[in-house]
Order: sequence, then structure tokens, then C-alpha cells
Amino acid sequence: MRRKRIYEGKAKVLFEGPEPGTLVQYFKDDATAFNNQKKGTITGKGVLNNRISEYLMMRLESIGVPTHFVRRLNMREQLVREVEIIPLEVVVRNVAAGSLSKRLGIEEGTALPRSIVEYYLKNDALGDPLVTEEHITCFNWAGPQDLDEMMQMALRVNDFLTGLFLGVGIKLVDFKLEFGRLWEEDQMRIVLADEISPDSCRLWDIKTNEKLDKDRFRRDLGKVEEAYQEIARRLGVLPEAGPLDMQGPKVMQ
Repeated sequence: MRRKRIYEGKAKVLFEGPEPGTLVQYFKDDATAFNNQKKGTITGKGVLNNRISEYLMMRLESIGVPTHFVRRLNMREQLVREVEIIPLEVVVRNVAAGSLSKRLGIEEGTALPRSIVEYYLKNDALGDPLVTEEHITCFNWAGPQDLDEMMQMALRVNDFLTGLFLGVGIKLVDFKLEFGRLWEEDQMRIVLADEISPDSCRLWDIKTNEKLDKDRFRRDLGKVEEAYQEIARRLGVLPEAGPLDMQGPKVMQ
């Protein structure tokens, strides 16, 4: 039976779910950077991101952060609640890197005096521009109360993930979150949506500052698959996959 495709993004496909109010989120191996100007494939990325995101979403649920995640279905798919995505990317930064370094001339790797939360409008055609709370409330992308909730949740996620990654020798440099409105009868609540994976985080080895995330693809650093596998290995979620699923990943010692 063919499933109804609801939406296809750069890294995932959403299909109609088995019951009302659910979707099936399928993780692709496709990789893009610089607002889709650079494209490629990272073998097994979808399998690894599915596992990593499942693990992190479940850990966040366990400390009371509401998410759209329900359960993992198979190697590449997970069941999620259907939400109305808020058209913003919420970026939390702990260390200067990427666009922040370029925009403000701060050397990459500089620890920030405190965590910074930034908002970007989800719009590929415009290059996902940086926006302020004034823009967001003026154009009604989210209300002041929504923003307060998203900010509080983002900082809570940052505190938790910083400690979790520190425990496995990884520095959480920065990461991107997306949120959605979950409607249950007449009640609406903001929940964490999308994914948390090396696609959406900058993760550096704490001793060597080696990049273990999508920057390896963006910057042609090589060993991209190995970096994603290393994150899964350190988190203890490296799949026991066959060659059809992963095309033979090698566990790094």
C-alpha cells in the first residue's frame, strides 16, 4: 500500500501516520548545506540520525520537555505527533562558530560569556534570515507567550544536552531546534519537533576539537559517515545494522 506523502524536506520525508494526529518521519541519507547550494549523500546518515534523535528526544521527555516523538518504527522511521510547525529555527550558541563567527568577527572556538539564543525565519528562498522578537511578534509568526515558552525550553534543552554530551567527551558548540503547536481537543501546547542530530548540532571532541557533525560535509573535511557513527557510538546507540541498512559501518576505536 502506498503511503500518502505529506511533506518532503532536505533530510526527511513525512508520511501520513497510522492513526489520526500522527505522522511517520523518514530519515534520508541526503545532505545539503548553504541553503541547498551544496548537495550530497552521507551513507547511513538517516539510520544514525533516527537512532540519535530517538535517544535524545526520549531523554528530554524524561526530564519533562514535551516533544512530538512517539516511538521509533524501524531503522529509518519514527512515529511522531502531527504539529503545526512554527516557522522559526531557534539556535542556541555556547561557543562561537559558523555564521556567528563570520557575522561578528569572533574567532571560531571562542567560548561565549553566556549562551545566546537566536531566531531565524524558516525560508530557504530568503536564506533563513536572522530575525528579532520584534519581527516575530509583528508578523505573528509566534506570540510573546509562545516565544517565552520556546526560549525557556531551548535553554533547558541546552543545559541538559551540554551535560549529556560532556559525559561522553563532546562539546555542544551550538544547535538548532524547531517547535510546533500540538492541538489536543481545545488545548494547544508548544512542543519540541523535527530532530536533534549531528545534522542540527555542532559537536566537537572535547580534547581535540575535532568536528563530529555536518560541518565535516559543509567544509569538505572528509570522514563524514565516521563522525556520525562516532556520535552514535559514544551515546551507546550505534545500530546493529546489516549491509542493506548501513552499507557496512565500521565502529571507530
